[in-house]
Amino acid sequence: MTGSPHSIDDEQVATDAVDVATLLRENRELQKDNASLRDRMLRALAEAENRRSQADRAIADARQFAISEFARELLTVVDNLQRTVEAAQTQLVDRRVEDSTLLQGVQATLRVFLQTLERFGVQPVEALGQPFDPNVHEAIMEEDDPLQPPGVVTRVVENGYTLRGRLLRPARVVVSKKSGKRSTGETVAEPAGGDLGVRWGTLPGPRDKGLS
Repeated sequence: MTGSPHSIDDEQVATDAVDVATLLRENRELQKDNASLRDRMLRALAEAENRRSQADRAIADARQFAISEFARELLTVVDNLQRTVEAAQTQLVDRRVEDSTLLQGVQATLRVFLQTLERFGVQPVEALGQPFDPNVHEAIMEEDDPLQPPGVVTRVVENGYTLRGRLLRPARVVVSKKSGKRSTGETVAEPAGGDLGVRWGTLPGPRDKGLS
């Protein structure tokens, strides 16, 4: 009978030890669950931040380039005004006073159009005298020019423009080619094929790299 209290105490100690082990195991499991939840929460926050950044960029692009179609339509008007001015300037003989006044009015209108386009981020593409660049130039013809090396823009048929650094319309240009004259023993390398688009890398054309 004297051993009974000790047996009860031993049983209580054993029970307490089991409870502590169970608590420790459950605590470890809870810590793992918390770590998993924290990782998923961080991933969700990162994904939400990425989506927000993408939305911000889309909104900024929409604001910056929303006028692209309208700007292209205005370029047609600018082209017509420029052609009118160029045609009038070539007719210098027997120009009447009223013709000169009309020409000045057209030039003033052209300046206003160009200034307006510039305020909205539309800039002309540099072309004349520049090396041919298929990203911003569209070659429509080649010609011999002894004053220029091959691959240089010798004439601009239609001006090109960018909108805030993005191509709005490529410049349509004439490009110098290697002269057909051959010295003794010299072979002139001609690009394969007769298509200018293939030879100058404009197929697919620069329009495909511009604004949609």
